[in-house]
Amino acid sequence: MAVIVIPDLCDGCEECLESCPYDAIDMIDGKAWINEKCTLCMACIEACPLEAIISEESDVAAVDHDKDSFSGVWVFAEQRTGRVSTVARELLGEGRKLADETGENLTAVLFGHNMEPSARELVQFGADEVIYVDDPELAQFNDSPYAAVLSSLIIENKPSIVLAGATFMGRSFIPMVATKVEGGLTADCTALGIDSETGDLLQTRPAFGGNIMATIICPDHRPQMATVRPKVFTPSRQDDRRKGEVHIIQGIRDFEVNARTEVLEVVEEVMDTVNLAEADIIVSGGRGMGGPDGFKLVEELAILLDGAMGASRSAVDSGWVPYSHQVGQTGKTVQPRLYIACGISGAVQHLAGMQASEVIVAINKDADAPIFDAATYGLVGDVFQLIPEIIRSVKKARSGA
Repeated sequence: MAVIVIPDLCDGCEECLESCPYDAIDMIDGKAWINEKCTLCMACIEACPLEAIISEESDVAAVDHDKDSFSGVWVFAEQRTGRVSTVARELLGEGRKLADETGENLTAVLFGHNMEPSARELVQFGADEVIYVDDPELAQFNDSPYAAVLSSLIIENKPSIVLAGATFMGRSFIPMVATKVEGGLTADCTALGIDSETGDLLQTRPAFGGNIMATIICPDHRPQMATVRPKVFTPSRQDDRRKGEVHIIQGIRDFEVNARTEVLEVVEEVMDTVNLAEADIIVSGGRGMGGPDGFKLVEELAILLDGAMGASRSAVDSGWVPYSHQVGQTGKTVQPRLYIACGISGAVQHLAGMQASEVIVAINKDADAPIFDAATYGLVGDVFQLIPEIIRSVKKARSGA
């Protein structure tokens, strides 16, 4: 099922805009267009005075959803500027576990241009086979052609599970793919598993503002699709001895690609601070820092250690630091070599976002704080006394005094 606009009948009255509760209609050249936010609520159809908006059967409505005809685990290996992203290796590591548990193959899917060596390298990171689509139009991310090509491949090959990163890229086009292939999609997962009795994919993600963890299944239809937060899983290690098949598809002329946008230029973001998700060292503060002034200490220590500053949700909700610094289920999931938690009690929502760190140092005046259960080292005391001491010690060590 799909909602479409008949351009010749639309006069641009914008009655449909007011009726849509999901902001799923754009006005382009004086005509209404239905975008990917559409949930098929049909409100716009009833609101249109000219009957210019109709519902029709989707061209993929005949997709076979017989569970027995689907097999295999697919990982979409996203790339940026010709380099495969770290999240692809993380998904290959977890996808390898799922494939081994179900006794199925693990396939990596890569879109790009002149990236054949990278495609073959994906086998060494755990894939049994790689599907690489090579075309200049796929060199830079564009959601329409990406969605068209991936959905066509899924319909043709019928994988049981499709995984992608919950990055700006995955969040942008994977929902479009799920709509085209009529598959179930769970977004922003933090854990995956296989139900031993049914073989269904167990997709766990935070819900209700991170207050509970919901495990979602798709028991009746295939494929089962999930986007997964970066830094949740450990990246797979390269094994030069692994062998696998690489299928190269030259060009997208055989796919029904109807791109309405064109990538003119890619401008890389220049960050003033270390990227929190990529940082090797993170110093985070919580409610115990008392306010914005307390976070100046956290920031000073983070800069001194060439790291990034993080924060708990309570600190962000209080307006002490921007949301971009939040670590936890409703923020960023991180996996640094060193994580220093200052004045953080250790709520389960925060622990879920940082407990995979290699070394965790907790500083809290409450000796019974839950953060100490996850900490490698714990310092019980006043953060406003201990952090300045740590700063002085680091400066002294670096000066050689």
